[in-house]
Amino acid sequence: MQYNIAVVKGDGIGPEIVTEAMQTLQTVGGKFGHSFSFQEVLAGGCSIDAHGIPLTDETIEICKAADSVLLGAVGGPKWDEVPSGKRPEKALLGLRAALGLFVNLRPAQMHAALSQACPIKPEIIGAGFDILVCRELIGDVYFGRHYRCESDKGWGETGCDEMNYSTFEVERIGRRAFELARKRNKKVCSVDKANVLETSRVWRETMHRIKDEYPDVAYSDMYVDNCAMQLVRNPGQFDVIVTGNLFGDILSDEASMITGSIGMLPSASMNESGKGMYEPIHGSAPDIAGKGIANPIATILSCAMMLRYSFGLSAEADAIERAVEAVLNEGHRTADIAAAGEKVLSTSEMGALIRAKL
Repeated sequence: MQYNIAVVKGDGIGPEIVTEAMQTLQTVGGKFGHSFSFQEVLAGGCSIDAHGIPLTDETIEICKAADSVLLGAVGGPKWDEVPSGKRPEKALLGLRAALGLFVNLRPAQMHAALSQACPIKPEIIGAGFDILVCRELIGDVYFGRHYRCESDKGWGETGCDEMNYSTFEVERIGRRAFELARKRNKKVCSVDKANVLETSRVWRETMHRIKDEYPDVAYSDMYVDNCAMQLVRNPGQFDVIVTGNLFGDILSDEASMITGSIGMLPSASMNESGKGMYEPIHGSAPDIAGKGIANPIATILSCAMMLRYSFGLSAEADAIERAVEAVLNEGHRTADIAAAGEKVLSTSEMGALIRAKL
């Protein structure tokens, strides 16, 4: 099979980590008889530099026409003074909306070889944990109306951001969470703030209505503040967490960090047809850009998610994940996951070792 992938290397460490991921896909293709072609496009800060805007119509059309999208990272201090409507992060929101990427999947799995890097006590993490955060991606306050007005209390200028969800949006993400749970440990925890927010009351009522369609999946509700606490108190209790855009943004970063390094974890953003955009959850890390020390594992594992979820190539995805696990088990580390005194590998060295395992 031949697959056409649009590549957004982006800013900061993006070009370094994406290059390793592309080479890994080529290695997998050679092993399993697939062909991957790549078309590079600009988005984020580099697009602002080249075109004056973070996302062009050409980039959108190329990404729409591709079988999948591989993205590195966007943004950095260089563009901090850009007007809010043209910031690099607008490229992510624009691509998500243009491609209809309504669900974001962020796995947070405790690798046994990295248990010493986990900030939680060993007696709490026990045998480890395997959490999948299923985050709604194109609704909520991020896509609501944003405006400023004068305070009705005479307190000056006031910023306003509208949070809202329709029953359709909640049903769509809710059903995806239940379907994913059926393939895992059959547990769904829906996270909201229904004791305060009307948006969350609609969310909870809708989830309660559809949960009966999945009698084989254990269901629970949890307020977002309690969920944040439970993730560090007892992460092993969770299987699939489903929540809105704002809460999911925060909780998925927390779930990721308790694994030991945010540089280890991939993500998938998909539409209803299964087409997706795949990216590491970390940012552009401009402080280490160009030094060759960034961890490419999250981006490489994002490619495994691409193979599994968009292309249906489970064996190929498993091969990448096994290669990463083998390299970690042998004690190979990049700077972000190395303990004091351990040898530190460069970005390209870690990528080469993973490909060698394939």
